[in-house]
Amino acid sequence: MSKLQVKVGNVTLGGGKIAVQSMTTEKTSDVEKSVAQILRLEEAGCDIVRVAVLDEDDARAIGAVKARIHIPIVADIHFSAKLAVLSAESGADKLRVNPGNIGGERELSLVADCVKAHKIPVRVGANTGSIEPHFLSKYGRSAEALVLSALENVRIFERHGLSDLVISVKASDVPLTVKAYELLAGQTDYPLHVGVTEAGVGRAAVVKSSVGVGALLLSGVGDTIRVSLTSDPVEEVYAAHDILRACGLERDYIEVVSCPTCGRCRYDCMGLAEKVSERVRTVKKRGKVAVMGCVVNGPGEAKDADLGIAGGDKYCVIFRGTESERVPAEEAERVFFIKLEEFLKA
Repeated sequence: MSKLQVKVGNVTLGGGKIAVQSMTTEKTSDVEKSVAQILRLEEAGCDIVRVAVLDEDDARAIGAVKARIHIPIVADIHFSAKLAVLSAESGADKLRVNPGNIGGERELSLVADCVKAHKIPVRVGANTGSIEPHFLSKYGRSAEALVLSALENVRIFERHGLSDLVISVKASDVPLTVKAYELLAGQTDYPLHVGVTEAGVGRAAVVKSSVGVGALLLSGVGDTIRVSLTSDPVEEVYAAHDILRACGLERDYIEVVSCPTCGRCRYDCMGLAEKVSERVRTVKKRGKVAVMGCVVNGPGEAKDADLGIAGGDKYCVIFRGTESERVPAEEAERVFFIKLEEFLKA
């Protein structure tokens, strides 16, 4: 994790806790729709939200959106230093600029002067679609080109007195992304925004992001993450938390363990596991719930769970700590959910 810390609103990047980000899909100037979507993201556990700024209406709307949400808002800027300045003046908590298309040093100096005045940070976000031309011609679409492109623009900001910086070097190729971030981490102490860009759709996209982001987090690289899915952005937040949990970097959640089932399973273990997972998805409490398929070894495998269930032909066993009880199979789901709610409220 980063040695330096950067404040984005009330969220600290580089402080040890990995911040989860997502990005809205609504037009930012449509304040009502943008706010509604961000509130859903907050409920899912998003720590920082990014909005696209395509024009002056979007930039000016940032203040109105910010007034009605509870997490820091980042303005995503391409092509225009003017829009970056206007977004900062409208209340953005952070800017994201793309070094390959924001312009030269003159434009970056305007951005630097503005964000210093407003005391907000900047993310220098390079990706394989926006590598500086001279690095692209020399190194091609490579990890080296990504890192050099990002760091060149970091140095420009530094020359203009800006030190509140966050860096990202994303690609849609997982090995390339991992290599780029590993190179970058060895050359800077700034906080790193980690993600696999344009990961795609559905399960395949989640797997790509999990492999790339997870590999980096497990090696100590990354301070904030975004899972880029062609989907409802709420799903990005859920996927990000799942990655953090799998990496052991998030503690206050209910872990649901469930077996893959086999021919011995004689109740709807799969359906119950899905319902339980959905119920506890956003619960902020440390705990473990087990939904096991049979009584042959289910209770033994899940003996460290705070609450568990294992199924039989005509009955299920519900266990909590050293206590257990048999219930008819047709009553098992109802009784288990009563026990689950008791546990969650305890």
